[in-house]
Amino acid sequence: MENEIDLFLSNLAVERGLSANTISAYSIDLAHFQNYLKDLAVSNWGEVSQNSISGYIQSMGTSFSPRSRARRLAALRTFFGFLLKEGLTQSNPSSLVHFPKLGPQLPKTLTAAQIESLLAQPDVSRPLGGRDKAMFELLYACGLRVSEVAQLQISQLALEPGYVRVRGKGDKERLVPMGEIAAQSLRYYLKNGRPPLLNEGLAREVFLNARGESLSRQGIWKIIKSCALKAGITGNITPHMLRHSFATHLLENGADLRSLQIMLGHADISTTQIYTHVARERLKEIHSKYHPRP
Repeated sequence: MENEIDLFLSNLAVERGLSANTISAYSIDLAHFQNYLKDLAVSNWGEVSQNSISGYIQSMGTSFSPRSRARRLAALRTFFGFLLKEGLTQSNPSSLVHFPKLGPQLPKTLTAAQIESLLAQPDVSRPLGGRDKAMFELLYACGLRVSEVAQLQISQLALEPGYVRVRGKGDKERLVPMGEIAAQSLRYYLKNGRPPLLNEGLAREVFLNARGESLSRQGIWKIIKSCALKAGITGNITPHMLRHSFATHLLENGADLRSLQIMLGHADISTTQIYTHVARERLKEIHSKYHPRP
């Protein structure tokens, strides 16, 4: 069964050109399903039935959100579709399994005051603090994905004109303005923080860990979570919340959807439109809180 998974993942990388992060997600989902099949004593993919997959989805229960369950079912549909196409199985048992019902899920954002508090946490007198400050400013100023920040290289920065050249999903390139505050933080970090971290190394990435290596996505997440706790911001704070906050705050202050779509790197403007719902919900909250007759 491992051979078919390896062949499938290779196909995703070579023929479909999917990113390493996407392929990793498929690999994890299939490994999770394979462990479930072991408990059923299923030894090959041809033995998997519609009931097997339905039971697997149901077994997740409330431990997984409807969206997580739907994503895993989508992974199975893609995988069994590949096996069927390659003649490695006779049917796609996942094709008749219904997706969980998904309610509307609005992106979670931080308020402007929470953003300011988060940005104030790093101690810029230390190399790691200067790095964190520059990283937070860039995330919020440009609305970048955490993977885009982790992979960002020195050559992609244009500090004088004030923009960053980003390689996003599908290896598509876009130019995003960063603003002077973010540019100043980056200049300070590149001059005072990065050289001690680099320690005569050869890393090209902008943001480095204490060993002089490129900072991982997980590392960025841990840094933000730690600083959020210091700022008194509760809940599951993630790097993506800075991206959501960037988009929502721009819309609230009059930015148009088309410009926002370009800066976020969305292929379809319908993806960007979700932020109009976030801004609308924020206005409703303000009205309810402050109007004398809510």
